[in-house]
Parts: sequence; structure tokens; C-alpha cells
Amino acid sequence: MTDAPDLYTTIQNAAAYIRSRDARPWKVLLILGSGLGGLAEKTVNANRISYADIPGFARSTVAGHSGQFVIGDLFGVPVSIMQGRVHFYEGHPLWQIGLPVRVAKAMGIETLIVTNAAGGINRTFNVADLMMITDHISLAGLAGHNPLIGPNDERLGPRFPAVTGAYDAELQAFAIAAAREAAVDLKQGVYACVSGPMFETPAELRFLRGIGADAVGMSTAHEVVVARHADVRVLGFSGITNTARLSADEGEPPSHQEVMEAAPKIAPKLHAVIEGVLRRMNPPR
Repeated sequence: MTDAPDLYTTIQNAAAYIRSRDARPWKVLLILGSGLGGLAEKTVNANRISYADIPGFARSTVAGHSGQFVIGDLFGVPVSIMQGRVHFYEGHPLWQIGLPVRVAKAMGIETLIVTNAAGGINRTFNVADLMMITDHISLAGLAGHNPLIGPNDERLGPRFPAVTGAYDAELQAFAIAAAREAAVDLKQGVYACVSGPMFETPAELRFLRGIGADAVGMSTAHEVVVARHADVRVLGFSGITNTARLSADEGEPPSHQEVMEAAPKIAPKLHAVIEGVLRRMNPPR
């Protein structure tokens, strides 16, 4: 599972540090992808803790990723929001990619809501669309870069966890209802996770389309696998920030600037749907 000296102890030490700064329990962890961190500004009674201050945590180095937890209440639900994440392509070992989710579990979460910026492979998708993830294909995981490889600690989860139905059906129903209520055209599809950091070749994109992917990005699947190993429910969204070029002469090459420019157009849709989901998770009494 890990090349950390003692993952369980690392988790407990990180959680103890967070509690020393803010002892409130968490119910939901939200991971906000590139350019999508603005939802954290709606958090009430917020406390911010930089990843750089937490023992064992890696620092995020990518533009659009602030690199901090924002702890507080969001639409009446106790949450911790990750403004930015760390990525495998930054050179971090997979145990560190999954560590925030494991620490969040130690802090009490039952649900993970994970978001990302993704390229749209499905030709019915447009830039600035919001896609609810119904399943994923982890190319990196299938190739051996899996956060569960190595000795298993039964205190953290079973040796052979099931990831069938990794994305929770009830939470997806909440998202569909919330999108309808907010007049958001919520797409649905399969997310393909690749390692990055280079954007995919047209041949690779045609391959991904052929195996059933609707969108592609460089994150999320590792975090979802760790969450399911820890018996945490998952809801996922991809913001479509660029259209995949399936041939070399099809438009301009993709860029991170293109991703960052599309994110502000996606954010209001994402915020509205997440608000609706959280309100349904915490209905008025």
C-alpha cells in the first residue's frame, strides 16, 4: 500500500495536528480541482490550515491549487474543503496522494465529494459543461501505480476492496435533483485517469474514447480508490475545460491556460449542484 515508514501512525499524527488547530469533526471532504477552489469562500466559521504545516503532507505546486484545508460549515454541513490537491505527476508517492483522504476519514468523514478539470472526449460535451462521474478508468492504476499496492493494514481497510459502484447511487440521485432544481445541464459519464503531466496524444485520446471514456484528467481515481478502501461514500464531478483533439489538425493544442480560463464558467454550476447535494444530505428538521 505504501512506502511510508508507518502509514497508520502518519495518519494519526496528521489528524492530531489538525485537531490541535481545530477540533471540530468533519462530515464531508470536498476536493476542489484546478481553478475550482472558490467554493471554499462560502464556508462559515472557516479555519484554514496549509498542507505545508501538516506532518506527512506534500505541498501542491500546480497553478490553481492553493494547497490548504478550509474547515467549517457549508450549507449547514460540517466540511473540510481541499483547495487544491497534490498529483502523482508532481513526483509524490501514492501514499501521499491518498493521505488527505485517509486523514479526513480519521477526522470523521463519511462522504467524499471530489472534483477535477478534465478534457471532454465525448463529442456531445462542450467547454464549461459539468459532468457527474458515473465510473472511472484508472490507466495508471491498471498499469501498477495503485495506492493499495503493498502490505495491507486492516485498520485502514480490507485487502481486496470492491470498487463496483464506487460512485454512490444515492449521492448521484441527489446531484441529479440538485442540477434540475438549479437549471444546470448536468452531463454524466466515465472519467479516465492518466498520469500526466503531458496532455494526451490524439491516438491516446482515440484509444480512451474506444474503451468508453467520456472525459480525461490527471487526478481523482487514486483518491476515490483510497476512499472506497476506507468505506467512504464518493460523489465525483468533472468540469469540462477543453475539448480533446482526436487528430493533430483539429484545433489548437490544449494548454493549462485553457483549463484555467474555463474553470470560472464551470464554478457556478458546480457550486449550485454541490449546495443542493449538501442540503439534501442535511435536510431541515
